[in-house]
Order: sequence, then structure tokens, then C-alpha cells
Amino acid sequence: MKKYISLFLLSSFLLVTSCDERFEELNTDPNRPGASVFDPNLLLPTISYQHGNLLTGYSGPILFQSMWIQALASTSTGGANYYSNADKYVISSSTPSYIEGNWNNGFQLGSRVNQLQILAQEKGLTNLNAVGEIMKVSALSVVSDTYGDIPYSEALKAQEGISQPKYDTQTEVYNKMLTDLEAALNSITPSGDPIRNDVMYRGDIAKWRRFGYSLMLKLGLRLTNVSSSSAQSWVQKAVAGGVFTSPDDDALVPSDEANGYSNTSANALNVPDDVYEVRWSKVMIDYLKATNDPRLSIVAEVPPPGLAANRNGGVVGNNDPAAQIGLPNGFDLRGGDFDISGHPDFPGGTGSGADLAPIGAYSRPTAIYRRRNAPVFILTYAEVQLMLADAAVRGFTSGSAADFYRNGVAAAFTSIGKFGGATVSNADAIAYLNANPLDVSSPNASLKMINEQIWATTSLFVNFLEAWNNWKRTGFPVLTPVNFPGNFGSGQIPRRQPYPAGESNTNPESLNAAISRMGGDNWTTKTWWDGGN
Repeated sequence: MKKYISLFLLSSFLLVTSCDERFEELNTDPNRPGASVFDPNLLLPTISYQHGNLLTGYSGPILFQSMWIQALASTSTGGANYYSNADKYVISSSTPSYIEGNWNNGFQLGSRVNQLQILAQEKGLTNLNAVGEIMKVSALSVVSDTYGDIPYSEALKAQEGISQPKYDTQTEVYNKMLTDLEAALNSITPSGDPIRNDVMYRGDIAKWRRFGYSLMLKLGLRLTNVSSSSAQSWVQKAVAGGVFTSPDDDALVPSDEANGYSNTSANALNVPDDVYEVRWSKVMIDYLKATNDPRLSIVAEVPPPGLAANRNGGVVGNNDPAAQIGLPNGFDLRGGDFDISGHPDFPGGTGSGADLAPIGAYSRPTAIYRRRNAPVFILTYAEVQLMLADAAVRGFTSGSAADFYRNGVAAAFTSIGKFGGATVSNADAIAYLNANPLDVSSPNASLKMINEQIWATTSLFVNFLEAWNNWKRTGFPVLTPVNFPGNFGSGQIPRRQPYPAGESNTNPESLNAAISRMGGDNWTTKTWWDGGN
């Protein structure tokens, strides 16, 4: 991947020099090949890697959504007090920079896709242009889902003189994203230009099409609460186009630790403070234990006793399912009413004296989450099958919700092995599926079970943003908000991130119009499609 990303830097230089008045002369210099000979396929690895970073690490998801949706938990004391943003909805000194992470990364990625598309269109590379559109829609949907109204129709048009783009309503953004995605998918053809330097699908056009239609399914379902007819229409278009057919279609971004392109969530979880502070939540561990979920021993471990071992990600803990204990959200180690030691189920610390680890008996993520070469999960067959189960219950598509659910859970067991650790055996998978069929006693019972599984699956895949977004859409799982003193959520689970502070200086008129339409710029303002609870 290193050579591909280095070539992106070369391409950026070429695009800048293309505006120089000496363009013609520079392009005839044999040592400075211009845009006419540069292959825009070389931008794909950079675009893919940055898309992965939208969903991982300190750009926001670990520091916000991971604990808002109560997959992870933290007492947020000592060196890692930045987890107070997530576990207790309390501001830390770096919160303003965390707020802008997805905004900046998303639009930077969009700008790079725009460069790819300009070159692809000039060269008649229709398939590459379409792949770029799939990635752009996927990335900017993350930005809109995180903030609400965003620049879209006028975004990324600085070359056309638009430096202060208007903010489109989220309604407009979604309508345009879905129609843009449909147009891109209609343009892809197996007989067209080959996709090269593709770290995700190795140039497999059929898999790119299935990714695009699976993305359409996800975005279509976002409309469930605001326009069920539109949601159904887009779901049916996605199914007719052809969504993922097996875990082989999973949209994963590979990481490359050796050349400096690590999985950024793994980077975070290798920091000693984070190794100690980040634990699986009580909600997550209780959910997995309630059904004897075979993933539990793969994802959770209790570290060896003592603070030193708890801060060392290189030591192997006890992964016996019976030993796992989830940390309740919303507690600290500062004494007083919210000290975890006062919780009625507090198991006690481990170690003693200077080596005491007060939260050492709680389950932490296993080493698979500290693998810097682990892939980033963007969208998976497991999620697609579970979304189809949801759609089937709602009457948006035909087929058996129970079968879709079974396929989705089985695929989740398969894909957890893609982190590079242990896998779920076939016998354990079958036993679980037979013991835990979809509850079809009522539509609500089915939707509850399906969407709790989406929450667990996306969280275990470290796609906390998707777990949060699906929770906003459906209201499942039912979560009890944390109401810690001084929290910025007014005792409610945050529904969005405020806009970056810099926007008030660079694009104030459009920003203020968006804030007025949305009814405020705070953590609990619901965006257009958000109506699950």
C-alpha cells in the first residue's frame, strides 16, 4: 500500500502544477509527467484507507459512539480521561478536535475522490468513475449521519469558484446520494475499463456492484421513519440490483502496519492507558452471555491480576466465557456516588498495593482488536442479511425474515475470524442458531431481535458508527442513558456531533442557516431520518 499512497502525493503535486501558467511546458518535461499520463487508479488505495479511518480510532468513533451505544465502557480516570466524552458524555480538553474528525476526514476523502473522478472522466474510465462515486457516497453518508445537514450539491467545487457551499438539508442529501449511487451503478459494466490498484476487491467489478447495491440497501433503510414508501422503493431497487451474496463480498479495507498505515482503532487500543481503561460494557457482555454466543471467548478476556498486566496489551488474559464481566457505563474511580467500587455488583480489583488494578476484573477486548494489520469493516454480508431480515418484517421485501436472520448471524460468526484471531466452529455456530431462532411472535419482537444483533455485530466489528446509526433508526437495543454530573447530553444519549467550530469562520452564513433549520447545534438534536426512539 505504501507505494500507492506515495503515488497519491505525486498525483496531488501534478494536479497543483496543472494550474500553473507554464502547464504546457511542464507537461512536456519527461521528468514531470502530467495528468494526461497519470493513472487515476493509483488514488484508490489512499481513498480506501481514508474511508477506513472515518470509522475507526480517534477521529471520533472510539471516543464517542463506542460508549454512547454501550458496547464499550470506561471509568475514564488516570491518563485516558478522554473517554469521558463517550462513557459519561462529559467534555474533555480535546473534545473540540474530536468533534471535527469525521467532518475533516470525510470532506478530505471526498476531495480526493473528486480528483480521481475528474481524471477518470477525462480518460473515459467509466467504471473507475463509478467506483469513486460509490466511495464518495459511502463516505459523505457517514458525515451526514454524524452531523445532519451538510454541503453536498455544492461541495468539492472550489475549482468552480464555490468556496462557501450551501448546506443541503439531510432530506436533499439523501435523495441526491441515492440517485447518484443509482446512476453510478447503472454505468458499471464488466466490459468497461478494469479497476487497478484496488486494495478492497482486487478489480472485481461484480463485487463493486454488490457493494454499491448493499450500500443502497443501508441508506434506503435509513428512510424507514420518514418515508416508508421511499425506503421500500430503494430497498427493492437494491435487492433487484444484487446485494452481497456471501462473506466473500465483505467490504473490508486492509491495513499495512509495516508501511505506516495501521488500523487506527488498533493504534488506540495499544496505548497503555487505553488498554487499561477500555472495557466491554455490562450491556454487551450480558447480551453475549445470555445466549451463550460463541463470539464471547473470541472478543473478551479478563487480564491477569495487577495494574502492570492490565496495561500490557501483549499479555493474554482469561477468555473463559464464565469469567467475563462487563463494566457498567457511567462510573468513575474518584470516590463519591459514581465510584464503581460502590456498584452492588462490583467484583473487586485485582493485584495489590502499587500494582492494584481497581477495574482489573472486568472484560477487555482481546488481542484481535490490537492487531494493527486488522482490516477495517465498512459493510458486511452479515449486516446485509440482517438488514434484509428487518426489511422483510416491515414488508419492504419478500423472503423469510427468519432465514435472513439465520444467514446474518452465521455470517457474523464467519467474518469475526477476519480479524486474524480465533474463529467460531461450524458445530458451535449450528448449535447457537438452532437454540436462538428469530422470534416471530410479533413484528416488534422480530425487529428487536434483528436490530439487537445488528448492534452486537457491528460493535464487535468495531463499526461503532453503524451501531449508533442503526440504534437511532430502530431504538434497539433499548438503552438506559447515563446521567453523569456535568454531561453535555442533558441525561440523553447523544444523537449527533455538533458542527466543527471552524465552520463558523469559513462558512458562517450556510452554517447558521443549517443550524436554524435543524433546531439547534447540540448533541441531542435529532437529524431528519432519526426517529427510532
